[in-house]
Amino acid sequence: MYFRNLVVMSFLLVLCGCVAKALPPVTFSPPVEKIDYLTEVKPILVKRCVVCHSCYNSPCQLKLSSFEGLARGASKKAVYNSTRLHTMEPTRLFTDAQTVLEWQQKGFHSVTRNTAGCNRNNSLMMHLLDWKNHNPIKNGDTFYPEADDLTCAESGEELSAYLEKHPSRGMPFGFPPLEEAEFKTIAGWLMQGAEGPDPEQQAQLEAVAATVREEIAKWEKFLNTPDAKHAMTARYLYEHLFLAHLKFDTPENEFYELVRSRTPSDQPLVVIATDRPYDDPKEEKFFYRFRKIHSTIVHKTHMVFDLSDAQYRRFHELFIEPEWLLAPEQVGYAAKTAGNPFKVFEQIPPESRYRFLLDNIHYIIMTFIRGPVCKGQVALNVVQDHFWLIFLDPDYDLSVQNPGFLRTYGDLLEMPQMEDNLLRLAKATVRREYRQKSSAFAQKRQEYYASHYRYREPGAEAIWAGEKATDSPLLTVFRHFDSASVHRGPLGNLPGTIWVMDYPLLERIYYSLVAGFNVYGDGLHQLSTRVYMDELRQEGETYFIDFMPKNRRYEMMKEWYGGMDLQKHKINYTPSELEAGFPFSSQMPHREFIEYLVENRFRPDAAMQFDKNYLRAGENYPPVPAKYSSIDDYIQGFKAISMPGVSFFTRVKDHNANLAYVRIKVSPREEEDVYLSIVINRHHDDVTTLFGEEQRLRPELDNATFIEGFVGSYPNYFFEVDLAGLPDFLAMLKDFDGCPAAMEQLDNYGVNRARQDFWEVYDRFQQAFDAVDPVQAGLFDLNRYFYLARSRE
Repeated sequence: MYFRNLVVMSFLLVLCGCVAKALPPVTFSPPVEKIDYLTEVKPILVKRCVVCHSCYNSPCQLKLSSFEGLARGASKKAVYNSTRLHTMEPTRLFTDAQTVLEWQQKGFHSVTRNTAGCNRNNSLMMHLLDWKNHNPIKNGDTFYPEADDLTCAESGEELSAYLEKHPSRGMPFGFPPLEEAEFKTIAGWLMQGAEGPDPEQQAQLEAVAATVREEIAKWEKFLNTPDAKHAMTARYLYEHLFLAHLKFDTPENEFYELVRSRTPSDQPLVVIATDRPYDDPKEEKFFYRFRKIHSTIVHKTHMVFDLSDAQYRRFHELFIEPEWLLAPEQVGYAAKTAGNPFKVFEQIPPESRYRFLLDNIHYIIMTFIRGPVCKGQVALNVVQDHFWLIFLDPDYDLSVQNPGFLRTYGDLLEMPQMEDNLLRLAKATVRREYRQKSSAFAQKRQEYYASHYRYREPGAEAIWAGEKATDSPLLTVFRHFDSASVHRGPLGNLPGTIWVMDYPLLERIYYSLVAGFNVYGDGLHQLSTRVYMDELRQEGETYFIDFMPKNRRYEMMKEWYGGMDLQKHKINYTPSELEAGFPFSSQMPHREFIEYLVENRFRPDAAMQFDKNYLRAGENYPPVPAKYSSIDDYIQGFKAISMPGVSFFTRVKDHNANLAYVRIKVSPREEEDVYLSIVINRHHDDVTTLFGEEQRLRPELDNATFIEGFVGSYPNYFFEVDLAGLPDFLAMLKDFDGCPAAMEQLDNYGVNRARQDFWEVYDRFQQAFDAVDPVQAGLFDLNRYFYLARSRE
């Protein structure tokens, strides 16, 4: 017995010796005058912390874009987790809990709490900021803010063990420390208790200007009019606008969100929290309300939708004035059907629904591309790196012109998120049942179109041209490995693939990837969504190829999929039986067709011209200009080295090397600087499988697109180039071989995360972005900045 006790005691002593000791509290003398959060602390957090801590993928769910997020603190639970076996309890700031205590009951812990006293501070935030001051980045350090080995420490002991193992990981993570004055401000505020806005300041943050109140009253009256026609219209609009940052037709640059509330307009708003916008609110009576957004605006989630007087009239024109297909009645929220817009909104004319989507198509596509679903490689490798979207004209969309078609084949339009039984969803996913339904619908559609258009095959006139100058009849999508962006007009050279979207396809993609996607869902939900999207992508590609010569269609689809055997690889390709309705005269029909649309079909005032990256058939890449005196010269210089196979783009192929911003210093006056985006398009033979993407890449075919201004939300690198050094910079990109001399030359222009002046450079790029379009701009996210620290000091 004595021996056994001795062994146990010895083991415990060894174990205790292995437990890390908490870091000693940071000693700091608090200032005499009180530090104000809004005017002194928040500006520092916005510039140095919100750039990584703002979205669903904020490390440790620590969202620093508002005091409410900072006070909520951090959590060990990751929002993005594709291996999750069960749906996670949602943790949406301002929605799923309202007080710090409620958040703590959901597993969050404070990062500002100090228990040391006597001019000492042991809060997690103080430790991380102070640690960085004494442990700067070292040459060769690597930083992945979404890596598996990050800590979300709850205690000083946990944090101590983590920093002992990773001494370079103080905050700001992977970047230079705060300036001395910035650190003293934050430290002093932490010493004073880390208090947020006082009641008067908070009231000012949430205050609504008088002019905006008038607009809100008008819109809330419209959305809450009790008759069935208004109620179902409001429901349809809410399900499409729940992610929007809404801007009213007033001078104030303020944004609002549309929510469902338990209380009417004359009472304080009480939000109804549901996982999806079409979930049952479980209230006999609820109200659509507008809530002001007072968090810092970040570009990733900033999807602006204008609620102007013209929009108000348009909604009436589309939804209220027309006679509906059925007598208007309010539809319930049954779980099996609530997520099926073709059944829930059957009574609303499909033409009204489709024209609403087309009116706002840039926003609608943006919700797919920048919404919660589009994060991570597996989520995004369902699409090519560069493609264009065009849309079937409502007058030629037979599902719009004959709504009975949608009713007849409505069961084939069911989507995975409608399945409320996990076991059935698992079986359906393994058996590809929803993909098969979608494929069967495409087959029925093709048969119907072949019968209806047998003697008048649709040509260019069947593509939507837009109805007003601000419409977007063609959109460009860029994938930046694990994020994406969408832009108005045909940007870049002719892409490898083009989609045509009609109403049923557009609505299914929206309800699969946006309204029906639960970012807190289990891994099966995420997998089934990804698998289903494969079929929808193929459908959009098919509808474009249907406009091509009949004898070229199969080979074109095969070429788009890297020459694979379509039947062997279960590519559900159903070509149209119709002849082409366009009089082709070249051997490059897809180029001929899209050029005709851009130059002859789209409205001249819609500014749908090709940009400087576009090459006509037979046109060679231009030479490097002899001199640089205009933006056209700069673009030409970059275009000259953008062809497939250019050394820099093929050699630097890391996941963090897909999007860069370039500042060209034209003169000593910063306001004359020119800013460009470098978008690297990685060539994929196909995008049909979830994993093994590396095996389908062809680096020798990678190319680049150079665009004036800013593309995307997640820059991977900044470059700064003097006008005189531009030829050398371009030559470096063209001839880059990765040797030490080439890396040294790259460092002459590139702004590595280890540079001491990194924050100064970042501020310059952010300010330039803000100045371009104050309404659409927001903070860049630095979570995916190039991972490797290279210090020249």
